[in-house]
Amino acid sequence: MANYYIGVDVGGTTVKMGLFSEEGELLEKWEIPTRTEDAGVKILPDIVKSIMNKKEALGGQIMGIGMGVPGPVTDDGVVLKCANLGWGVFSAKNELASLTEVENVQVANDANIAALGEMWKGGGRGFDSIVMVTLGTGVGGGIIVRGKILTGAMGAGGEIGHLKVRSEDEEDLCNCGGRGCLEQYASATGIVRMATNKLHPGAAKLEDSCLSELQEITAKAIFDGAKDKDEYCMEVVEEFGRVLGLGLANVAQVVDPEAFVIGGGVSKAGDIILEVIKRYYSDHVMFALQNKEFRLAELGNDAGIYGAARLVIEK
Repeated sequence: MANYYIGVDVGGTTVKMGLFSEEGELLEKWEIPTRTEDAGVKILPDIVKSIMNKKEALGGQIMGIGMGVPGPVTDDGVVLKCANLGWGVFSAKNELASLTEVENVQVANDANIAALGEMWKGGGRGFDSIVMVTLGTGVGGGIIVRGKILTGAMGAGGEIGHLKVRSEDEEDLCNCGGRGCLEQYASATGIVRMATNKLHPGAAKLEDSCLSELQEITAKAIFDGAKDKDEYCMEVVEEFGRVLGLGLANVAQVVDPEAFVIGGGVSKAGDIILEVIKRYYSDHVMFALQNKEFRLAELGNDAGIYGAARLVIEK
């Protein structure tokens, strides 16, 4: 009889799930809708039903279930509110274990499990201490130190998107209510915001850029323009690299990782991102922290299910 492990990545729209072998091979993956109505009371029962249906179809034994959720989670699996799911404070670990009758259950923050997945099977392979940065609509982060997630006292470790990197001249508010957060410049929306605002005096002008011909400016268009040597796009990318390089330098001086792994939709721009980040990172760190590895994430949307499975697969 085969033994299986389940990795679950709960998002605000869909729940991604993966079936893994004891050796960590992804055998199958699937999704179900995330039903967030009624304070999300249907989410865990829906997950359990889907897992049990999969078990019945395959036979075998479920040896462990790992789950990532979009909110702070303590080391013992207590969720400290997930606004996108409608959840309050409760032990998701205990409830999932009770519903499935599986003893080996672990729950963690979704960004942290994505980092764990990339360390295990993706861009962070070969290292056991990494910082993963997810550049999407916002900026997420996950920190792994010697193979273990840096959770923090209240489950909010790794929230690097709200590091202060340019508060002295920032007028706009971040989503967190502060000003000058890394997320305001390094996320996809932040990059576009920089491009549509005026750059520093003496900078190239938007009206002279290839961007002026577009109905909608996107982060992809900005990086594509920079690759084609559009001066304005290049200056936007330089500012992106400056603030992200500074932010990661600050992180390095606290946790001293072996490598940084850059993921999220913005990372699809490729090596141009790594090159500009590394240049500014090196300007801001002490000698002992120079020469870190910078890599692109490799697992895409599957990073969460890999990391969730890694929480429970026996090492």
